[in-house]
Amino acid sequence: MVATDRSDETLRLRAALASIAPGTALRDGLERILRGRTGALIVLGYDKTVESISTGGFTLDVPFTATGLRELAKMDGAIIVDREVTRIYRAAVHLMPDHTIPSEETGTRHRTADRVAKQTGHPVISVSQSMQIIAAYVGETRHVLEDSGQILSRANQALATLERYKLRLDEVASTLSALEIEDLVTVRDVAVVAQRLEMVTRIAREIEDYVLELGTDGRLLSLQLEELITGVDAERELVIRDYLPAGRRTRTPEALLQRLESLSPTELVDPAAAAKALGLGTGEHLDGAVAPRGYRLLAKVPRLPTSVVDRLVDHFGTLQKLLSAGIDDLQAVEGVGELRARSVREGLSRLAESTILERYV
Repeated sequence: MVATDRSDETLRLRAALASIAPGTALRDGLERILRGRTGALIVLGYDKTVESISTGGFTLDVPFTATGLRELAKMDGAIIVDREVTRIYRAAVHLMPDHTIPSEETGTRHRTADRVAKQTGHPVISVSQSMQIIAAYVGETRHVLEDSGQILSRANQALATLERYKLRLDEVASTLSALEIEDLVTVRDVAVVAQRLEMVTRIAREIEDYVLELGTDGRLLSLQLEELITGVDAERELVIRDYLPAGRRTRTPEALLQRLESLSPTELVDPAAAAKALGLGTGEHLDGAVAPRGYRLLAKVPRLPTSVVDRLVDHFGTLQKLLSAGIDDLQAVEGVGELRARSVREGLSRLAESTILERYV
């Protein structure tokens, strides 16, 4: 799946949602509680901090089961399980979190869940008896679980959007390849491809969150997503490496990707903002010519190790020099023997021919 930098709280929320997704024992137990028209307060984690705010109840330390959770929820008080949801440690516990911790929740159970999550750092699940909802509290975040059908409906809409964006990405990426071979690339061409790559990545992340919440119900969606975004992460990095401004090698591709990711949706649709994030100048430079180093095209040559690609780019410097290099020139590069030189030469020639034909035929 798509790689991304996320905040610690977001990662913790994703882990919590994975543990209560359809198909898990905890989700089964929560749904049993809902059907039984009772409420529950469940802490996913047990340490000294949780122990310090726990009074009453009784110790169990038994294996976790959905039916066991349902029966224990019939009693007043919270249920404390381990973080991996494999054991139930305590039940009927009265939780007494710091009352000075701010909370916008009004109900006693939800307010307690909110404060316990903020004080302990552990996820807390609240099942509302009156409203018949399940809410997960992780740090400052409150997430209400939805019916799988509603999530799947939104996920399918997002998937349809992703398919359209991916089709457009393939078009602009193919155009960029042709322009690279003809040595006609401008800053605008690079910015448009970077835009589309980032848009596809953002939609894919949204669908990944749906897949996470759907659990076993999201298996087909996960396969469809994987098929659509295969290679997108690699393409993003290759574009950055191909057009990393000269004299700024100390700025890593990862740093530039983070700058691109930090753009707001409004900024992202502006090629000038994307170009600036990539270090390629501002609006007045959009029609300026730029030369690729050759990473993207070399990555398409079969069975060519990354280390050899790096040496070829370092040796020749630009894609045009690579395209005009003969077999003897290629053999001058460390690790490139006669067979590999012929493979690179023939591979680049075929790619150049097919790309130009695809563009003009």
